[in-house]
Amino acid sequence: VPLLARVYPNGSADVNHFQAAGGTGFVIRELLAGGLLHTDVRTVSHGGLADYTREPTLDAGRLDWQPAPAVSGDDTIVRPLAQPFSADGGLRVLNGNLGRAIVKVSAVKPEHRVIEAPARVFDSQEALHAAFRNGELERDLVAVVRFQGPRANGMPELHRLTPVLGVLQDRGFKVALVTDGRMSGASGKVPAAIHVTPECLNGGPLARVRDGDVLRLDAERSELMALVPEQDWAQRVPAMIDLDGARWGCGRDLFGFARQMAVGAEQGGGFIAAVPPPLVSLPTATEVTA
Repeated sequence: VPLLARVYPNGSADVNHFQAAGGTGFVIRELLAGGLLHTDVRTVSHGGLADYTREPTLDAGRLDWQPAPAVSGDDTIVRPLAQPFSADGGLRVLNGNLGRAIVKVSAVKPEHRVIEAPARVFDSQEALHAAFRNGELERDLVAVVRFQGPRANGMPELHRLTPVLGVLQDRGFKVALVTDGRMSGASGKVPAAIHVTPECLNGGPLARVRDGDVLRLDAERSELMALVPEQDWAQRVPAMIDLDGARWGCGRDLFGFARQMAVGAEQGGGFIAAVPPPLVSLPTATEVTA
């Protein structure tokens, strides 16, 4: 699917500029015309996606629907299918001995799309922030933030990582993020391999990474690798942590059943009518202390 829009963070326009240039109606019409959307999906509008190629207007106080603009109002923000910003879109799927992940490349400069550097492993975004404040991250690194998947802690938003890693990149360091968690669409200039599947709590290989392992995130060749000798990698036991603190308070205890039933991020992270993967037994707080 080609890239048809330049909206922050892969451009300077905001959503209001996007709407003025043609908006969703323009983009959906272009994608439908190119056979890139399923026309038979059900939506809240009885006409399906075709209804979304029109825009609501008021005519003498009455609701009226008009076709979306036939021509882009600003081709630096929205373009037709025949003139995309990029022929292969803004997302890539990565594969390797760390699992499968997605990375958004539309906002990442070409010189930052291939990162090979030692890993620094964290079990929360708060731990990464603490290391940054202590001056421990002033170097090339691949930050690994693990146990952030659907079954571990409900897959919370990790947007607080973006500013910190962006500062390091601006200081000239080669920086990337690898996580089994998620980030919002506002994540941008730092290459981030997110939704790593299988997640760490379910025995995913990301849990085998240790501080100092050299990792490679290659968004050009769609690779996500730990450059560790194969025999050593196969013999490693995945790390485990006590997640009790992420399962209580703020209503988290009410959704414990959902986390236990959740499938992987690649399957949508849902739990309704899902066959859950095997539950990985975690050590108790007493065992962790011992």
